[in-house]
Amino acid sequence: MTARATTAGEVPNDAAHAPVMAVSDRDFARFQRLINDEAGIWLAPVKKALLVGRLARRLRELGTTSFGEYFELVAANEAERIRMLDAICTNETHFFREPRHFEFLCDRIFPAWRAEADAGTRPRRLRVWSAACSTGEEPYTLAMTLLSSFQGWDLEILATDLSTKVLARAQAAVFPLEKAREIPEAYLKAYMLKGYGGQEGLMKAGPEIRQLVRFSRLNLTHDHPALGRFDVIFCRNVLIYFDKETKGKVVHRLLDHLQPDGYLFLGHAESLGGFTTRAKAVLPTVYTLAPPPRPER
Repeated sequence: MTARATTAGEVPNDAAHAPVMAVSDRDFARFQRLINDEAGIWLAPVKKALLVGRLARRLRELGTTSFGEYFELVAANEAERIRMLDAICTNETHFFREPRHFEFLCDRIFPAWRAEADAGTRPRRLRVWSAACSTGEEPYTLAMTLLSSFQGWDLEILATDLSTKVLARAQAAVFPLEKAREIPEAYLKAYMLKGYGGQEGLMKAGPEIRQLVRFSRLNLTHDHPALGRFDVIFCRNVLIYFDKETKGKVVHRLLDHLQPDGYLFLGHAESLGGFTTRAKAVLPTVYTLAPPPRPER
Protein backbone atom coordinates (compact mmCIF):
# COMPACT_ATOMS: atom_id res chain seq x y z
CA MET A 1 0.00 0.00 0.00
CA THR A 2 1.33 3.47 -0.84
CA ALA A 3 1.35 6.06 1.93
CA ARG A 4 -1.17 8.81 1.29
CA ALA A 5 -1.33 12.37 2.52
CA THR A 6 -4.13 13.09 4.97
CA THR A 7 -6.32 16.11 5.46
CA ALA A 8 -4.98 18.42 8.17
CA GLY A 9 -5.78 16.86 11.54
CA GLU A 10 -7.02 13.59 9.99
CA VAL A 11 -5.64 10.28 11.20
CA PRO A 12 -6.89 7.11 9.48
CA ASN A 13 -8.94 5.06 11.94
CA ASP A 14 -7.14 1.83 11.16
CA ALA A 15 -3.71 3.44 11.65
CA ALA A 16 -4.29 5.84 14.52
CA HIS A 17 -3.01 3.37 17.08
CA ALA A 18 -1.18 0.91 14.86
CA PRO A 19 2.31 0.08 16.10
CA VAL A 20 5.10 1.40 13.90
CA MET A 21 7.49 -1.28 12.72
CA ALA A 22 11.11 -1.15 13.82
CA VAL A 23 13.39 0.43 11.25
CA SER A 24 15.58 -2.10 9.44
CA ASP A 25 19.33 -1.63 9.13
CA ARG A 26 18.88 -0.98 5.40
CA ASP A 27 16.21 1.67 5.87
CA PHE A 28 18.10 3.33 8.73
CA ALA A 29 21.16 3.58 6.48
CA ARG A 30 19.02 5.24 3.79
CA PHE A 31 17.64 7.80 6.23
CA GLN A 32 21.14 8.26 7.62
CA ARG A 33 22.52 9.21 4.19
CA LEU A 34 19.55 11.40 3.25
CA ILE A 35 19.59 13.38 6.50
CA ASN A 36 23.35 13.84 6.22
CA ASP A 37 23.07 15.00 2.59
CA GLU A 38 20.18 17.37 3.32
CA ALA A 39 21.15 18.78 6.71
CA GLY A 40 24.73 17.72 7.43
CA ILE A 41 23.50 15.83 10.51
CA TRP A 42 25.02 12.38 10.99
CA LEU A 43 22.90 9.90 12.92
CA ALA A 44 25.15 7.28 14.49
CA PRO A 45 23.78 3.71 14.63
CA VAL A 46 22.90 4.24 18.30
CA LYS A 47 20.39 6.89 17.12
CA LYS A 48 18.00 4.30 15.66
CA ALA A 49 15.62 4.71 18.58
CA LEU A 50 15.69 8.49 18.14
CA LEU A 51 14.75 8.16 14.45
CA VAL A 52 11.84 5.87 15.29
CA GLY A 53 10.66 8.08 18.15
CA ARG A 54 10.79 11.30 16.10
CA LEU A 55 9.05 9.87 13.01
CA ALA A 56 6.56 7.36 14.41
CA ARG A 57 3.76 9.89 14.82
CA ARG A 58 4.08 11.08 11.24
CA LEU A 59 4.01 7.52 9.91
CA ARG A 60 0.77 6.93 11.81
CA GLU A 61 -0.72 10.15 10.44
CA LEU A 62 0.05 8.96 6.92
CA GLY A 63 -1.42 5.51 7.52
CA THR A 64 1.78 3.51 7.16
CA THR A 65 3.85 1.55 9.66
CA SER A 66 6.75 0.89 7.28
CA PHE A 67 9.89 3.04 7.36
CA GLY A 68 10.84 1.77 3.92
CA GLU A 69 7.54 3.03 2.54
CA TYR A 70 7.94 6.37 4.29
CA PHE A 71 11.47 6.76 2.94
CA GLU A 72 10.20 6.43 -0.63
CA LEU A 73 7.69 9.21 0.06
CA VAL A 74 10.32 11.46 1.65
CA ALA A 75 12.79 10.89 -1.18
CA ALA A 76 10.19 11.86 -3.80
CA ASN A 77 8.40 14.72 -2.03
CA GLU A 78 10.30 17.87 -1.00
CA ALA A 79 7.55 19.12 1.33
CA GLU A 80 7.52 15.82 3.21
CA ARG A 81 11.33 15.83 3.29
CA ILE A 82 11.26 19.23 5.03
CA ARG A 83 8.67 17.93 7.47
CA MET A 84 10.86 14.92 8.21
CA LEU A 85 13.86 17.17 8.90
CA ASP A 86 11.66 19.31 11.18
CA ALA A 87 10.94 16.20 13.24
CA ILE A 88 14.56 15.07 13.41
CA CYS A 89 16.15 18.40 14.36
CA THR A 90 16.65 19.13 18.05
CA ASN A 91 15.36 22.57 19.07
CA GLU A 92 16.29 23.55 22.60
CA THR A 93 16.87 27.19 23.43
CA HIS A 94 16.36 29.86 26.08
CA PHE A 95 16.37 33.62 26.43
CA PHE A 96 19.85 34.89 27.38
CA ARG A 97 21.27 31.39 27.04
CA GLU A 98 24.98 31.37 27.95
CA PRO A 99 24.73 34.83 29.54
CA ARG A 100 28.47 35.55 29.46
CA HIS A 101 28.15 35.99 25.68
CA PHE A 102 25.69 38.84 26.18
CA GLU A 103 27.81 40.31 28.98
CA PHE A 104 30.79 40.33 26.62
CA LEU A 105 28.74 42.08 23.94
CA CYS A 106 27.31 44.73 26.27
CA ASP A 107 30.41 45.34 28.40
CA ARG A 108 33.21 45.21 25.82
CA ILE A 109 32.14 45.07 22.18
CA PHE A 110 29.23 47.52 22.10
CA PRO A 111 31.01 50.35 23.97
CA ALA A 112 33.96 50.08 21.59
CA TRP A 113 31.69 50.26 18.55
CA ARG A 114 29.82 53.27 19.95
CA ALA A 115 33.13 55.05 20.56
CA GLU A 116 34.22 54.34 16.98
CA ALA A 117 30.94 55.70 15.66
CA ASP A 118 31.34 58.85 17.76
CA ALA A 119 34.83 59.25 16.30
CA GLY A 120 33.47 58.88 12.78
CA THR A 121 35.34 55.65 12.01
CA ARG A 122 32.31 53.33 12.02
CA PRO A 123 28.88 53.71 10.41
CA ARG A 124 25.92 53.60 12.80
CA ARG A 125 24.71 50.33 11.32
CA LEU A 126 24.90 46.77 12.61
CA ARG A 127 23.96 43.46 11.02
CA VAL A 128 23.59 40.37 13.21
CA TRP A 129 22.95 36.76 12.16
CA SER A 130 21.32 34.26 14.49
CA ALA A 131 22.06 30.98 12.70
CA ALA A 132 19.95 28.01 13.80
CA CYS A 133 17.66 30.39 15.70
CA SER A 134 15.15 27.69 16.72
CA THR A 135 11.95 29.12 18.26
CA GLY A 136 13.27 32.69 18.41
CA GLU A 137 14.54 33.21 21.94
CA GLU A 138 18.08 33.93 20.71
CA PRO A 139 17.28 36.56 18.04
CA TYR A 140 14.82 38.33 20.34
CA THR A 141 17.47 38.36 23.08
CA LEU A 142 19.87 39.92 20.59
CA ALA A 143 17.22 42.46 19.61
CA MET A 144 16.77 43.50 23.25
CA THR A 145 20.50 43.96 23.79
CA LEU A 146 20.94 45.89 20.53
CA LEU A 147 18.02 48.24 21.13
CA SER A 148 19.18 49.02 24.65
CA SER A 149 22.69 49.84 23.41
CA PHE A 150 22.25 51.52 20.02
CA GLN A 151 19.44 54.04 20.02
CA GLY A 152 19.02 55.63 16.59
CA TRP A 153 21.25 53.12 14.77
CA ASP A 154 20.28 51.10 11.70
CA LEU A 155 19.89 47.60 13.18
CA GLU A 156 19.12 44.33 11.41
CA ILE A 157 18.92 40.77 12.70
CA LEU A 158 18.67 37.82 10.31
CA ALA A 159 17.37 34.71 12.07
CA THR A 160 17.60 31.44 10.16
CA ASP A 161 16.86 27.79 10.79
CA LEU A 162 16.45 24.60 8.82
CA SER A 163 13.11 23.82 10.45
CA THR A 164 10.00 25.53 9.10
CA LYS A 165 8.10 24.42 12.21
CA VAL A 166 10.28 26.34 14.65
CA LEU A 167 10.50 29.34 12.31
CA ALA A 168 6.71 29.63 12.38
CA ARG A 169 6.77 29.61 16.18
CA ALA A 170 9.57 32.18 16.22
CA GLN A 171 7.69 34.53 13.92
CA ALA A 172 4.58 34.26 16.10
CA ALA A 173 6.81 35.50 18.98
CA VAL A 174 4.53 34.03 21.66
CA PHE A 175 6.14 32.20 24.60
CA PRO A 176 5.01 30.58 27.85
CA LEU A 177 5.04 33.14 30.65
CA GLU A 178 7.33 30.87 32.67
CA LYS A 179 10.12 31.88 30.28
CA ALA A 180 9.93 35.41 31.71
CA ARG A 181 12.27 34.31 34.50
CA GLU A 182 15.04 33.88 31.89
CA ILE A 183 14.90 37.59 31.01
CA PRO A 184 16.42 40.37 33.17
CA GLU A 185 13.67 42.51 34.67
CA ALA A 186 14.65 45.72 32.84
CA TYR A 187 14.46 43.99 29.46
CA LEU A 188 11.26 42.17 30.40
CA LYS A 189 9.46 45.40 31.27
CA ALA A 190 10.78 47.27 28.22
CA TYR A 191 10.32 44.71 25.46
CA MET A 192 7.88 41.91 26.39
CA LEU A 193 4.08 41.98 26.56
CA LYS A 194 2.14 39.94 29.15
CA GLY A 195 -0.97 38.14 27.94
CA TYR A 196 -4.37 38.61 29.56
CA GLY A 197 -7.76 36.95 29.18
CA GLY A 198 -7.49 34.30 26.51
CA GLN A 199 -3.71 34.87 26.38
CA GLU A 200 -3.18 34.45 30.11
CA GLY A 201 -0.06 32.43 30.86
CA LEU A 202 1.65 33.68 27.70
CA MET A 203 3.88 36.58 26.73
CA LYS A 204 4.74 38.10 23.37
CA ALA A 205 7.78 39.91 22.05
CA GLY A 206 6.96 43.61 21.71
CA PRO A 207 6.80 45.35 18.33
CA GLU A 208 10.12 47.17 18.87
CA ILE A 209 12.10 43.95 18.88
CA ARG A 210 9.90 42.04 16.43
CA GLN A 211 10.49 44.61 13.72
CA LEU A 212 14.27 44.16 13.98
CA VAL A 213 14.20 40.45 13.18
CA ARG A 214 13.79 38.88 9.75
CA PHE A 215 13.25 35.11 9.66
CA SER A 216 14.24 32.81 6.81
CA ARG A 217 14.74 29.09 6.21
CA LEU A 218 18.41 28.38 5.53
CA ASN A 219 20.57 25.29 5.38
CA LEU A 220 24.03 25.93 6.85
CA THR A 221 25.54 23.16 4.75
CA HIS A 222 24.75 25.09 1.54
CA ASP A 223 26.38 28.22 0.12
CA HIS A 224 24.45 31.49 0.43
CA PRO A 225 26.56 34.20 -1.25
CA ALA A 226 23.75 36.77 -1.18
CA LEU A 227 23.75 36.93 2.63
CA GLY A 228 26.53 39.48 2.78
CA ARG A 229 28.62 40.12 5.89
CA PHE A 230 27.64 40.48 9.54
CA ASP A 231 29.13 42.26 12.54
CA VAL A 232 28.00 39.47 14.88
CA ILE A 233 27.20 35.84 14.07
CA PHE A 234 25.69 33.50 16.66
CA CYS A 235 25.92 29.85 15.65
CA ARG A 236 25.68 28.10 18.98
CA ASN A 237 25.19 24.43 19.79
CA VAL A 238 24.89 23.52 16.11
CA LEU A 239 28.34 22.27 15.05
CA ILE A 240 28.09 19.41 17.55
CA TYR A 241 25.52 17.72 15.28
CA PHE A 242 27.79 17.66 12.20
CA ASP A 243 30.51 15.21 11.24
CA LYS A 244 34.08 16.56 11.04
CA GLU A 245 34.05 17.26 7.31
CA THR A 246 30.73 19.12 7.47
CA LYS A 247 31.87 21.10 10.52
CA GLY A 248 34.88 22.37 8.61
CA LYS A 249 32.78 23.45 5.64
CA VAL A 250 30.18 25.21 7.82
CA VAL A 251 32.88 27.02 9.80
CA HIS A 252 34.43 28.43 6.63
CA ARG A 253 31.03 29.51 5.34
CA LEU A 254 30.36 31.35 8.59
CA LEU A 255 33.73 33.10 8.46
CA ASP A 256 33.07 34.11 4.85
CA HIS A 257 30.08 36.12 6.14
CA LEU A 258 31.89 37.77 9.07
CA GLN A 259 32.99 41.41 8.88
CA PRO A 260 36.76 41.92 9.28
CA ASP A 261 36.19 43.28 12.81
CA GLY A 262 33.18 41.07 13.56
CA TYR A 263 32.66 38.35 16.16
CA LEU A 264 31.56 34.73 15.84
CA PHE A 265 29.94 33.08 18.88
CA LEU A 266 29.78 29.28 19.26
CA GLY A 267 28.16 27.09 21.90
CA HIS A 268 29.82 26.20 25.20
CA ALA A 269 30.86 22.74 23.96
CA GLU A 270 32.15 23.91 20.57
CA SER A 271 35.50 25.11 19.27
CA LEU A 272 37.16 26.05 15.99
CA GLY A 273 40.32 24.21 17.01
CA GLY A 274 41.48 21.91 14.24
CA PHE A 275 39.05 23.31 11.67
CA THR A 276 40.59 26.59 10.55
CA THR A 277 43.47 29.02 10.98
CA ARG A 278 41.34 31.91 9.71
CA ALA A 279 40.01 32.79 13.18
CA LYS A 280 41.46 33.49 16.60
CA ALA A 281 39.78 33.13 19.99
CA VAL A 282 39.23 36.25 22.07
CA LEU A 283 37.35 34.24 24.70
CA PRO A 284 36.48 30.56 24.85
CA THR A 285 33.84 30.07 22.08
CA VAL A 286 34.17 33.70 20.84
CA TYR A 287 36.22 34.33 17.71
CA THR A 288 37.37 37.10 15.37
CA LEU A 289 39.06 36.79 12.00
CA ALA A 290 42.79 36.24 12.30
CA PRO A 291 45.07 38.74 10.54
CA PRO A 292 46.34 37.45 7.20
CA PRO A 293 49.83 35.92 7.30
CA ARG A 294 52.67 38.28 6.47
CA PRO A 295 54.26 37.65 3.09
CA GLU A 296 57.68 36.06 3.23
CA ARG A 297 60.60 38.32 2.40
